[in-house]
Amino acid sequence: MDSHIRATLIILVFITILGLIAIPFGNPKFIDRAIILELSFVTLSVLIWKGYNNVLYACIPIAALVIVGNSLAPPHVNLMMSFSKPFNAIILIIGGYVLQIALIYTSLRSIMNIRSRRLTATA
Repeated sequence: MDSHIRATLIILVFITILGLIAIPFGNPKFIDRAIILELSFVTLSVLIWKGYNNVLYACIPIAALVIVGNSLAPPHVNLMMSFSKPFNAIILIIGGYVLQIALIYTSLRSIMNIRSRRLTATA
């Protein structure tokens, strides 16, 4: 497993752990969607760990969807702007933006690394 793929896997595991911590503090109305999202990150982690590198392509839109969803949700924006619940705001910022951006970056780097290895192998 190459270092970029390993970094992507580590970020996915951190997202999963942070999500498991955050779900109990979130709005109970959205627990079903939160669990589905967490299961998708767990699934991505397992598939990457098993060596299915094409799954890296799925990491990018899922992470982008999380970022856009957090940015368009008025309660999330209000929480981040007001810090009315500091613990929730910090978890939201780290898990919903910092780790998602890191996931996009490491996924892209992994994909570019895999493609460059394929090009040099065929040349």
